[in-house]
Amino acid sequence: MHGAVLPFQARRPSLDVVEKVRKEARVPFWLPWPLPPGWLVTGFGDAGEEGGGLRAGVVALSGPSVTHGPADLVLVAEEPGVGLGAAFAGLPGPDPGPGFDLGPPGAKVQTYGHPTALWWVESAPDRAVYVGEAMGNWLWVVGWPAEAGCLVALAELSLRDLREQDQEFDLPFGAFSPRLGDEP
Repeated sequence: MHGAVLPFQARRPSLDVVEKVRKEARVPFWLPWPLPPGWLVTGFGDAGEEGGGLRAGVVALSGPSVTHGPADLVLVAEEPGVGLGAAFAGLPGPDPGPGFDLGPPGAKVQTYGHPTALWWVESAPDRAVYVGEAMGNWLWVVGWPAEAGCLVALAELSLRDLREQDQEFDLPFGAFSPRLGDEP
């Protein structure tokens, strides 16, 4: 019904994974940079076939919530039809569905220095979901708890693509995110 299902691989946060991303990804691996205060990179994920390149990429982050307690974000970039972002969002199909972008965007982020519109998408009540398009790929930002969506809407995030070779990051890594599934 949904076409080919690509295998998903969750990965612990490390510089070795960043190097793998730089070599194999066909889609951006978006990272908010600078990170919001107190936030850590807590994992990576990808979907793709051996030798065919990574067709979806995930960067997981954890940090303080804007209200109380901890919060998690996953940023997903994927080719149309892959469905990984929709899976994190808790949606039944491979994309946000028709008409998600009919009204004004609920948030904007910067990608390559350009404003990128993100629309809020109704999903499971325990999370906030925003989706848009950047570089010809879906861009999903999913936050837990639902209040974490305020960070997306208010923080004016600037996203950097980890594939770019002309940048060096001193990435603060944290414990592996349970949002990516079982520990690898």
